[in-house]
Parts: sequence; structure tokens; C-alpha cells
Amino acid sequence: MKTLVVMVKEPHPGRVKTRLGRDIGMIAAAWWFRHQTRALLRRLDDPRWQLVLAVSPDVEGLTSRTWPAHLPRIPQGTGDLGQRMARTFRSLPPGPACTIGADIPGITPAHIARAFRSLGSHDATLGPAPDGGYWLIGLKHPRTPPATLFQNVRWSTEHARTDTIASLGHLRTATIDTLHDVDTAADLRLHLSGNTQMTPPAARATSQA
Repeated sequence: MKTLVVMVKEPHPGRVKTRLGRDIGMIAAAWWFRHQTRALLRRLDDPRWQLVLAVSPDVEGLTSRTWPAHLPRIPQGTGDLGQRMARTFRSLPPGPACTIGADIPGITPAHIARAFRSLGSHDATLGPAPDGGYWLIGLKHPRTPPATLFQNVRWSTEHARTDTIASLGHLRTATIDTLHDVDTAADLRLHLSGNTQMTPPAARATSQA
């Protein structure tokens, strides 16, 4: 079974999209995140994979009425982003899995399908963002990732993607489409202009010795 995990937070002003909130106001940023996430979940609820929500805060997220009730939920737990994603991967059923954030408006089912296809010939896959981060990470065997997974990753910097690739060790890694996330008012204007997707490259294998 293929599993697609979406990392979501309860859309409280001042607790989600704070960088965007500094530009457009915290209430407006939380409103955008809520509606963006709900639209994303509708779009990606696809019979080709099981859609799962990794929620935060744990207790509130597990009972929240904000997100579709029919989607299974798991708590993110504590720690930094890497610790929470690693814990989520290890908790999933057998089969390939991909994890995404909820703040990338350009994601379509075709992008997710390409990510899963790339795991047919690779151990891991990444969807880059132009700022040096990434919008998707996938693992062929998520329940048994490298012990070094997400170690020493400098989150929220231009080094996040290269640090993550280093943490994958010997895994053969594919690179798929580059997409923009929305962190600032400039990003939001880019999204509203309809130019949220860059030219998708063919999957490129990189072997980490």
C-alpha cells in the first residue's frame, strides 16, 4: 500500500505561517493556511494511495473538526521537524510512503504519482523547493529508514535539502518536480499569479556513497 502523509497544524493565528503573517497579518495567514490545506486535501484524496494526516498539536489535532473526518490521523509528537517526520515514517504500514507539507499550492495528484513512480527504481525521492528546502520526501521502506535520517539538518535554511540528502546515507535518491511553497507575501503573490510550478525535471538519480 502506498501512503501519502500531509503534515498539518491547527490553523490558529500566530501558530501557523508566521512569516506570512508578518507580511499580511496573522489572522489572514491562518485563514489562507486553513483554506489552502482543505483544498489540497480534496485534490490529493486519491484511490491510488492512502491519504493520512499527521496532526499537531496532538490531542487537539486528533479530534479537530477543521480537517475531513474520513481521513485517518496520527499525532506528530514532539521534537523538531526531522524528528516528527522520522517518527511518522516509522509508524506507517508497509509500503512506499511520501510526506508533504500543506503550504504548497501547486501540488497535484500527477506530482504525487511521479514521486511514487520514482520509488520504483530508487530508495528515496525528494521534491525540491527553490529556496534550498523541499516540499516532498519519500521512502521506499519508511519503517526501516537509515539511523541517520534527518540528523544535523539545518531546517528553514538554504541547506535543508542538501543536509537531508546527506542524512540519507547510501540510499539511491531521485529528484522530482520543483515547486514553490508560500512563506511570504511575495510567495503568495506568485501563487495568485498562477506561476507556482517551475519546469519539472526528469527524475535524476544521485547515489550517496
